[in-house]
Amino acid sequence: MYEQSAVALKIREKRERLHMTQKELADAIGLPRYGDRTIRRWENGETKPTGAELKAVVDFPETPPFPNNKNGRYKMIDLFAGIGGTRLGFYQTGAVNVVFTSEWDKFAQKTYHANYGDMPVGDITKIDEKTVPDHDILVGGFPCVAFSQAGLKRGFEDTRGTLFFDIARIIKEKRPKAFLLENVKNLLGHDHGKTFSVIQQTLEDMDYAVYYKVFAAKDFGVPQNRERIYIVGFDKKKIKNFSSFRFPDPPMTATSVGDILERDVDEKYTLSDVLWEGHQRRKADNAAAGKGFGYGLFNSQSAYTNTISARYYKDGSEILIEQEGKNPRKITPREASRLQGFPENFIIPVSDTQAYKQFGNSVAVPVIHAIAEQIVSVLDNS
Repeated sequence: MYEQSAVALKIREKRERLHMTQKELADAIGLPRYGDRTIRRWENGETKPTGAELKAVVDFPETPPFPNNKNGRYKMIDLFAGIGGTRLGFYQTGAVNVVFTSEWDKFAQKTYHANYGDMPVGDITKIDEKTVPDHDILVGGFPCVAFSQAGLKRGFEDTRGTLFFDIARIIKEKRPKAFLLENVKNLLGHDHGKTFSVIQQTLEDMDYAVYYKVFAAKDFGVPQNRERIYIVGFDKKKIKNFSSFRFPDPPMTATSVGDILERDVDEKYTLSDVLWEGHQRRKADNAAAGKGFGYGLFNSQSAYTNTISARYYKDGSEILIEQEGKNPRKITPREASRLQGFPENFIIPVSDTQAYKQFGNSVAVPVIHAIAEQIVSVLDNS
Protein backbone atom coordinates (compact mmCIF):
# COMPACT_ATOMS: atom_id res chain seq x y z
CA MET A 1 0.00 0.00 0.00
CA TYR A 2 1.15 3.55 -0.68
CA GLU A 3 2.49 5.77 2.09
CA GLN A 4 0.07 8.48 3.17
CA SER A 5 1.90 11.22 1.25
CA ALA A 6 2.18 9.04 -1.84
CA VAL A 7 -1.57 8.34 -1.78
CA ALA A 8 -2.34 12.05 -1.41
CA LEU A 9 -0.08 12.91 -4.33
CA LYS A 10 -1.49 10.13 -6.49
CA ILE A 11 -5.07 11.33 -5.96
CA ARG A 12 -4.26 14.98 -6.64
CA GLU A 13 -2.21 14.20 -9.77
CA LYS A 14 -4.96 11.95 -11.10
CA ARG A 15 -7.60 14.63 -10.52
CA GLU A 16 -5.46 17.28 -12.21
CA ARG A 17 -4.86 15.05 -15.25
CA LEU A 18 -8.64 14.66 -15.49
CA HIS A 19 -9.10 18.45 -15.24
CA MET A 20 -11.64 17.87 -12.47
CA THR A 21 -12.52 19.86 -9.40
CA GLN A 22 -12.67 18.05 -6.06
CA LYS A 23 -16.47 18.19 -6.27
CA GLU A 24 -16.48 16.67 -9.74
CA LEU A 25 -14.18 13.81 -8.75
CA ALA A 26 -16.21 13.14 -5.62
CA ASP A 27 -19.45 12.88 -7.62
CA ALA A 28 -17.77 10.91 -10.40
CA ILE A 29 -16.61 8.13 -8.07
CA GLY A 30 -19.86 8.10 -6.11
CA LEU A 31 -18.89 9.61 -2.78
CA PRO A 32 -21.72 10.67 -0.43
CA ARG A 33 -22.87 14.24 0.13
CA TYR A 34 -19.99 16.64 0.83
CA GLY A 35 -17.61 14.23 -0.88
CA ASP A 36 -15.51 17.16 -2.03
CA ARG A 37 -14.45 17.62 1.59
CA THR A 38 -13.37 13.98 1.64
CA ILE A 39 -11.27 14.47 -1.50
CA ARG A 40 -9.69 17.58 0.00
CA ARG A 41 -8.76 15.69 3.18
CA TRP A 42 -7.27 12.87 1.11
CA GLU A 43 -5.17 15.29 -0.92
CA ASN A 44 -4.03 17.08 2.24
CA GLY A 45 -3.06 13.80 3.85
CA GLU A 46 -5.53 14.34 6.69
CA THR A 47 -7.42 11.11 6.04
CA LYS A 48 -6.89 8.04 3.89
CA PRO A 49 -9.24 6.43 1.36
CA THR A 50 -10.25 2.81 1.69
CA GLY A 51 -8.82 0.37 -0.82
CA ALA A 52 -12.06 0.46 -2.81
CA GLU A 53 -12.14 4.26 -2.80
CA LEU A 54 -8.55 4.53 -3.97
CA LYS A 55 -9.21 1.98 -6.70
CA ALA A 56 -12.21 4.02 -7.88
CA VAL A 57 -9.94 7.06 -8.26
CA VAL A 58 -7.04 5.20 -9.88
CA ASP A 59 -9.31 3.29 -12.28
CA PHE A 60 -11.32 6.33 -13.41
CA PRO A 61 -10.82 6.35 -17.20
CA GLU A 62 -8.44 8.84 -18.80
CA THR A 63 -8.72 7.54 -22.37
CA PRO A 64 -11.74 8.68 -24.45
CA PRO A 65 -14.04 5.69 -25.01
CA PHE A 66 -15.35 7.02 -28.33
CA PRO A 67 -12.31 8.34 -30.25
CA ASN A 68 -12.80 9.94 -33.63
CA ASN A 69 -12.75 7.63 -36.64
CA LYS A 70 -10.24 9.35 -38.90
CA ASN A 71 -11.03 6.75 -41.57
CA GLY A 72 -14.75 7.49 -41.55
CA ARG A 73 -15.99 7.85 -45.12
CA TYR A 74 -18.07 10.97 -44.37
CA LYS A 75 -16.78 14.15 -42.73
CA MET A 76 -19.18 15.54 -40.15
CA ILE A 77 -19.51 18.70 -38.05
CA ASP A 78 -21.33 18.83 -34.71
CA LEU A 79 -23.01 22.15 -33.83
CA PHE A 80 -24.65 23.04 -30.50
CA ALA A 81 -22.97 19.79 -29.58
CA GLY A 82 -23.72 19.58 -25.86
CA ILE A 83 -22.14 16.37 -24.63
CA GLY A 84 -22.13 14.80 -28.09
CA GLY A 85 -25.23 12.62 -28.02
CA THR A 86 -25.87 13.21 -31.72
CA ARG A 87 -22.22 12.56 -32.51
CA LEU A 88 -22.45 9.31 -30.57
CA GLY A 89 -25.40 8.08 -32.61
CA PHE A 90 -23.42 8.68 -35.81
CA TYR A 91 -20.23 7.26 -34.26
CA GLN A 92 -22.09 4.00 -33.78
CA THR A 93 -22.54 3.72 -37.56
CA GLY A 94 -18.74 3.65 -38.02
CA ALA A 95 -19.13 5.96 -41.03
CA VAL A 96 -18.15 9.44 -39.83
CA ASN A 97 -15.00 11.46 -39.19
CA VAL A 98 -15.83 14.52 -37.09
CA VAL A 99 -13.82 17.50 -38.34
CA PHE A 100 -15.37 20.36 -36.33
CA THR A 101 -17.37 20.78 -33.14
CA SER A 102 -18.94 23.80 -31.48
CA GLU A 103 -20.28 24.06 -27.93
CA TRP A 104 -20.03 27.12 -25.70
CA ASP A 105 -20.75 25.64 -22.24
CA LYS A 106 -17.46 24.91 -20.46
CA PHE A 107 -18.87 22.00 -18.46
CA ALA A 108 -20.35 20.34 -21.55
CA GLN A 109 -16.98 20.88 -23.26
CA LYS A 110 -15.33 18.96 -20.42
CA THR A 111 -17.66 15.99 -20.82
CA TYR A 112 -17.31 16.09 -24.60
CA HIS A 113 -13.51 16.09 -24.40
CA ALA A 114 -13.46 13.24 -21.88
CA ASN A 115 -15.53 11.00 -24.17
CA TYR A 116 -14.31 11.89 -27.66
CA GLY A 117 -10.88 13.41 -27.18
CA ASP A 118 -11.88 16.61 -29.02
CA MET A 119 -12.29 19.99 -27.35
CA PRO A 120 -15.15 21.92 -28.98
CA VAL A 121 -14.61 25.48 -30.09
CA GLY A 122 -16.82 28.05 -28.39
CA ASP A 123 -19.68 30.28 -29.45
CA ILE A 124 -20.75 29.43 -33.00
CA THR A 125 -22.22 32.93 -33.46
CA LYS A 126 -18.67 34.29 -33.41
CA ILE A 127 -17.24 31.86 -35.96
CA ASP A 128 -16.95 32.80 -39.63
CA GLU A 129 -18.69 30.15 -41.72
CA LYS A 130 -15.88 30.30 -44.28
CA THR A 131 -13.44 28.95 -41.69
CA VAL A 132 -15.57 25.88 -40.94
CA PRO A 133 -13.99 22.78 -42.54
CA ASP A 134 -15.64 21.21 -45.58
CA HIS A 135 -17.94 18.38 -44.55
CA ASP A 136 -20.50 15.90 -45.84
CA ILE A 137 -22.90 15.84 -42.86
CA LEU A 138 -23.96 18.64 -40.52
CA VAL A 139 -25.73 17.87 -37.25
CA GLY A 140 -27.10 20.23 -34.65
CA GLY A 141 -29.64 20.43 -31.86
CA PHE A 142 -30.19 24.16 -32.02
CA PRO A 143 -32.12 25.91 -29.23
CA CYS A 144 -35.56 27.15 -30.23
CA VAL A 145 -35.40 30.92 -30.02
CA ALA A 146 -38.47 32.89 -31.07
CA PHE A 147 -38.20 34.61 -34.44
CA SER A 148 -39.11 38.26 -34.76
CA GLN A 149 -42.65 38.72 -36.03
CA ALA A 150 -41.85 42.07 -37.62
CA GLY A 151 -42.66 41.54 -41.28
CA LEU A 152 -42.05 37.80 -41.65
CA LYS A 153 -41.48 37.19 -45.34
CA ARG A 154 -40.22 33.60 -45.02
CA GLY A 155 -36.68 32.68 -45.87
CA PHE A 156 -33.04 33.12 -44.96
CA GLU A 157 -33.14 36.75 -43.83
CA ASP A 158 -35.98 36.06 -41.42
CA THR A 159 -33.73 33.73 -39.40
CA ARG A 160 -31.26 36.48 -38.47
CA GLY A 161 -31.00 37.03 -34.75
CA THR A 162 -31.84 33.39 -34.05
CA LEU A 163 -29.49 30.47 -33.43
CA PHE A 164 -30.96 28.64 -36.40
CA PHE A 165 -29.39 31.35 -38.55
CA ASP A 166 -25.93 30.08 -37.60
CA ILE A 167 -26.82 26.64 -38.93
CA ALA A 168 -28.35 28.14 -42.08
CA ARG A 169 -25.34 30.33 -42.91
CA ILE A 170 -22.97 27.35 -42.57
CA ILE A 171 -25.19 25.15 -44.75
CA LYS A 172 -25.37 27.93 -47.34
CA GLU A 173 -21.60 28.38 -47.40
CA LYS A 174 -20.36 24.77 -47.10
CA ARG A 175 -23.15 22.84 -48.86
CA PRO A 176 -23.03 19.57 -46.89
CA LYS A 177 -24.55 16.56 -48.60
CA ALA A 178 -26.90 15.97 -45.68
CA PHE A 179 -27.94 17.36 -42.32
CA LEU A 180 -29.82 16.26 -39.22
CA LEU A 181 -31.37 18.84 -36.90
CA GLU A 182 -33.17 18.06 -33.64
CA ASN A 183 -35.53 20.17 -31.56
CA VAL A 184 -38.45 20.07 -29.17
CA LYS A 185 -41.74 18.75 -30.53
CA ASN A 186 -43.37 22.13 -29.90
CA LEU A 187 -41.23 23.69 -32.62
CA LEU A 188 -43.86 22.47 -35.09
CA GLY A 189 -46.62 24.53 -33.51
CA HIS A 190 -44.55 27.47 -32.28
CA ASP A 191 -46.20 30.79 -33.18
CA HIS A 192 -49.01 28.95 -34.98
CA GLY A 193 -46.54 27.10 -37.19
CA LYS A 194 -44.83 30.24 -38.52
CA THR A 195 -41.46 29.48 -36.93
CA PHE A 196 -41.21 26.01 -38.44
CA SER A 197 -42.47 27.32 -41.77
CA VAL A 198 -39.56 29.80 -41.90
CA ILE A 199 -37.07 27.08 -41.00
CA GLN A 200 -38.41 24.67 -43.63
CA GLN A 201 -38.62 27.37 -46.30
CA THR A 202 -35.08 28.54 -45.57
CA LEU A 203 -33.68 25.04 -46.03
CA GLU A 204 -35.73 24.35 -49.16
CA ASP A 205 -34.74 27.69 -50.68
CA MET A 206 -31.12 26.49 -50.46
CA ASP A 207 -32.15 23.57 -52.68
CA TYR A 208 -32.34 20.89 -50.00
CA ALA A 209 -34.95 18.15 -49.84
CA VAL A 210 -36.35 18.39 -46.32
CA TYR A 211 -37.98 15.64 -44.29
CA TYR A 212 -39.19 15.83 -40.70
CA LYS A 213 -40.81 13.58 -38.16
CA VAL A 214 -41.58 13.46 -34.45
CA PHE A 215 -40.30 10.41 -32.59
CA ALA A 216 -40.74 9.27 -28.97
CA ALA A 217 -37.68 7.87 -27.23
CA LYS A 218 -39.78 5.16 -25.55
CA ASP A 219 -40.44 3.64 -28.98
CA PHE A 220 -36.70 3.08 -29.44
CA GLY A 221 -36.01 1.05 -26.32
CA VAL A 222 -35.33 3.70 -23.67
CA PRO A 223 -37.91 4.14 -20.87
CA GLN A 224 -38.55 7.85 -21.28
CA ASN A 225 -41.53 9.61 -22.84
CA ARG A 226 -39.38 12.12 -24.73
CA GLU A 227 -40.82 13.45 -27.98
CA ARG A 228 -38.60 15.39 -30.34
CA ILE A 229 -38.75 16.57 -33.94
CA TYR A 230 -35.98 15.43 -36.29
CA ILE A 231 -35.32 17.35 -39.50
CA VAL A 232 -33.28 15.67 -42.25
CA GLY A 233 -32.10 17.28 -45.46
CA PHE A 234 -30.17 16.29 -48.59
CA ASP A 235 -28.50 18.51 -51.18
CA LYS A 236 -30.57 17.85 -54.31
CA LYS A 237 -27.64 18.59 -56.62
CA LYS A 238 -25.17 16.26 -54.93
CA ILE A 239 -27.51 13.46 -53.80
CA LYS A 240 -29.61 12.35 -56.75
CA ASN A 241 -31.35 9.57 -54.81
CA PHE A 242 -32.51 11.90 -52.01
CA SER A 243 -36.10 10.71 -52.46
CA SER A 244 -35.08 7.23 -51.30
CA PHE A 245 -34.71 8.48 -47.73
CA ARG A 246 -37.08 6.98 -45.21
CA PHE A 247 -37.23 7.64 -41.50
CA PRO A 248 -36.66 4.45 -39.49
CA ASP A 249 -39.53 2.38 -38.19
CA PRO A 250 -39.46 2.51 -34.37
CA PRO A 251 -38.68 -0.97 -33.02
CA MET A 252 -41.31 -0.49 -30.28
CA THR A 253 -39.12 -2.44 -27.87
CA ALA A 254 -40.81 -3.04 -24.52
CA THR A 255 -39.31 -0.77 -21.86
CA SER A 256 -39.15 -0.77 -18.08
CA VAL A 257 -37.78 1.85 -15.70
CA GLY A 258 -36.24 -1.02 -13.76
CA ASP A 259 -33.84 -1.54 -16.66
CA ILE A 260 -32.05 1.74 -15.93
CA LEU A 261 -32.06 1.73 -12.13
CA GLU A 262 -28.93 1.20 -10.07
CA ARG A 263 -29.06 -1.29 -7.20
CA ASP A 264 -27.12 0.56 -4.51
CA VAL A 265 -27.94 4.25 -4.45
CA ASP A 266 -26.46 6.74 -2.00
CA GLU A 267 -28.80 8.37 0.47
CA LYS A 268 -27.89 11.79 -0.90
CA TYR A 269 -30.38 11.18 -3.73
CA THR A 270 -33.31 10.62 -1.31
CA LEU A 271 -35.56 13.66 -0.92
CA SER A 272 -35.52 15.44 2.40
CA ASP A 273 -38.75 15.60 4.37
CA VAL A 274 -39.04 19.31 3.61
CA LEU A 275 -38.62 18.86 -0.16
CA TRP A 276 -40.95 15.87 -0.34
CA GLU A 277 -43.63 17.63 1.68
CA GLY A 278 -43.31 20.65 -0.61
CA HIS A 279 -43.77 18.47 -3.73
CA GLN A 280 -46.90 16.88 -2.26
CA ARG A 281 -48.35 20.22 -1.19
CA ARG A 282 -47.83 21.80 -4.63
CA LYS A 283 -49.37 18.82 -6.39
CA ALA A 284 -52.42 18.96 -4.10
CA ASP A 285 -52.78 22.72 -4.63
CA ASN A 286 -52.56 22.29 -8.40
CA ALA A 287 -55.13 19.50 -8.34
CA ALA A 288 -57.51 21.68 -6.33
CA ALA A 289 -57.07 24.41 -8.93
CA GLY A 290 -57.83 21.99 -11.75
CA LYS A 291 -54.23 21.78 -12.92
CA GLY A 292 -52.32 18.57 -13.53
CA PHE A 293 -48.90 19.87 -12.64
CA GLY A 294 -46.81 18.14 -10.03
CA TYR A 295 -44.15 15.56 -9.39
CA GLY A 296 -43.92 12.31 -11.36
CA LEU A 297 -43.50 9.14 -9.28
CA PHE A 298 -42.21 5.92 -10.85
CA ASN A 299 -40.97 2.49 -9.85
CA SER A 300 -39.12 -0.40 -11.46
CA GLN A 301 -42.34 -1.73 -12.99
CA SER A 302 -43.20 1.57 -14.71
CA ALA A 303 -42.95 1.34 -18.51
CA TYR A 304 -41.29 4.73 -18.83
CA THR A 305 -40.71 8.07 -17.10
CA ASN A 306 -41.56 11.64 -17.93
CA THR A 307 -39.11 13.65 -20.03
CA ILE A 308 -35.95 14.57 -18.16
CA SER A 309 -35.21 18.28 -18.50
CA ALA A 310 -32.18 20.48 -17.97
CA ARG A 311 -33.76 21.78 -14.75
CA TYR A 312 -33.82 18.32 -13.17
CA TYR A 313 -30.97 19.29 -10.85
CA LYS A 314 -33.24 21.77 -9.03
CA ASP A 315 -35.63 19.37 -7.35
CA GLY A 316 -35.98 16.31 -9.58
CA SER A 317 -39.75 16.61 -9.48
CA GLU A 318 -40.48 15.31 -12.99
CA ILE A 319 -38.87 11.92 -12.28
CA LEU A 320 -38.90 10.52 -8.74
CA ILE A 321 -38.31 6.87 -7.87
CA GLU A 322 -40.38 5.18 -5.18
CA GLN A 323 -38.49 3.70 -2.23
CA GLU A 324 -40.10 1.31 0.22
CA GLY A 325 -40.33 2.74 3.71
CA LYS A 326 -38.84 6.14 2.94
CA ASN A 327 -39.15 9.23 0.78
CA PRO A 328 -38.72 8.94 -3.00
CA ARG A 329 -35.36 9.67 -4.57
CA LYS A 330 -34.02 11.44 -7.60
CA ILE A 331 -32.43 9.36 -10.33
CA THR A 332 -28.63 9.31 -10.29
CA PRO A 333 -26.53 10.83 -13.10
CA ARG A 334 -25.75 7.33 -14.40
CA GLU A 335 -29.46 6.54 -14.48
CA ALA A 336 -30.05 9.83 -16.33
CA SER A 337 -27.40 8.72 -18.82
CA ARG A 338 -29.14 5.39 -19.33
CA LEU A 339 -32.48 7.16 -19.69
CA GLN A 340 -31.06 8.85 -22.79
CA GLY A 341 -29.57 5.62 -24.13
CA PHE A 342 -25.91 6.45 -23.51
CA PRO A 343 -23.56 3.44 -23.19
CA GLU A 344 -22.33 2.31 -19.77
CA ASN A 345 -18.78 3.44 -20.55
CA PHE A 346 -19.81 7.03 -21.19
CA ILE A 347 -17.67 9.12 -18.85
CA ILE A 348 -19.34 11.59 -16.48
CA PRO A 349 -16.50 13.92 -15.39
CA VAL A 350 -18.64 16.70 -13.90
CA SER A 351 -20.65 17.32 -10.74
CA ASP A 352 -24.11 15.82 -10.35
CA THR A 353 -25.66 19.26 -10.93
CA GLN A 354 -23.91 19.69 -14.28
CA ALA A 355 -24.55 16.07 -15.26
CA TYR A 356 -28.30 16.51 -14.81
CA LYS A 357 -28.23 19.65 -16.95
CA GLN A 358 -26.21 17.89 -19.64
CA PHE A 359 -28.33 14.77 -19.94
CA GLY A 360 -31.51 16.83 -19.73
CA ASN A 361 -30.29 18.93 -22.65
CA SER A 362 -29.06 15.96 -24.67
CA VAL A 363 -30.70 13.57 -27.09
CA ALA A 364 -31.95 9.99 -27.02
CA VAL A 365 -28.96 8.28 -28.62
CA PRO A 366 -30.84 5.23 -30.00
CA VAL A 367 -33.20 7.50 -31.97
CA ILE A 368 -30.25 9.41 -33.45
CA HIS A 369 -28.47 6.18 -34.32
CA ALA A 370 -31.50 4.79 -36.16
CA ILE A 371 -31.87 7.99 -38.21
CA ALA A 372 -28.11 8.14 -38.82
CA GLU A 373 -28.19 4.64 -40.31
CA GLN A 374 -30.85 5.78 -42.80
CA ILE A 375 -28.91 8.93 -43.76
CA VAL A 376 -25.68 6.97 -44.25
CA SER A 377 -27.53 4.42 -46.37
CA VAL A 378 -28.74 7.14 -48.74
CA LEU A 379 -25.23 8.62 -48.99
CA ASP A 380 -23.67 5.20 -49.55
CA ASN A 381 -26.00 4.58 -52.48
CA SER A 382 -25.82 8.02 -54.06
